[in-house]
Amino acid sequence: MIWEGINEFVAVAEAESFTQASKKLAISTAQVSRQISALEKRLNTKLFYRTTRKVSLTEEGRVFYQHCRSVLDGLDTAVRAVSDLQAKPQGKIKLTIPVTYGERLILPLINDFMQLYSEVEVSVFLSNQTISLVEEGYDLAIRIGNLTDSTLMAKKLGKRTNYVCASPAYLNQYGMPDSLSELEKHSCILGTLDYWRFRENGREKIIRFTSRFRYNSGLGVLDAALKGLGVVQLPDYLVQDHINDGNLVSLLDNYREPDEWVWAVYPHNRQLSLKVRLLVDYLAKHIV
Repeated sequence: MIWEGINEFVAVAEAESFTQASKKLAISTAQVSRQISALEKRLNTKLFYRTTRKVSLTEEGRVFYQHCRSVLDGLDTAVRAVSDLQAKPQGKIKLTIPVTYGERLILPLINDFMQLYSEVEVSVFLSNQTISLVEEGYDLAIRIGNLTDSTLMAKKLGKRTNYVCASPAYLNQYGMPDSLSELEKHSCILGTLDYWRFRENGREKIIRFTSRFRYNSGLGVLDAALKGLGVVQLPDYLVQDHINDGNLVSLLDNYREPDEWVWAVYPHNRQLSLKVRLLVDYLAKHIV
């Protein structure tokens, strides 16, 4: 009996209308009203202010709604968890990923994922622009760094480290910078941004540069560094192997900015389907 009236109460609270709640639940307005009245009687508490024009929650109603909403969400999660045990992921996933990060790390993982689930279709759009997921109809986006859109849900997938580095040949000719102030004496090769971020004395420090090299391609910047044309700041997935092999030398490590988080983001009001949740979990498991 404790469950009686809970669905009706939550529906009215969210619709602020008995009529709209009845339409959502596909029952009569009179039945919704009876259930709410019976619930208030059991609780010995008034849950709604009712006028001819509006229905709104009382203070007690707001507290009760928060708990009921949480309980119903938990119940929905439990039902989906049981259903997922018997379900087979299928259908299309539409997602967007930053270009180079997607090419180097995410697309190979998606290909591995697709080998596991033959009935899943994936449509990937590589872009460094921040795309509106809702307006463009995307299920998912992979983003790096600080998130600014509070309307999105997010799950951490891993971290990214940015390295400042140069080739041994360049350093033999021009010397190794030991402080941030010495960078202005060097040829710094830029990507899409005209600045680099560092950490000095516990605070973020941004240094802007002018350069004869400016590419909107991480691979282009990397190639220039490997050919001894200058100093670069690039993420680990582009330079880590070259640093390990000795083709590049990591510089100014004491000033390195904190690692950036890699996120899977999706619309706040959208329940993740089985196929999308499986993909997100797979990426989280395999991204270091």
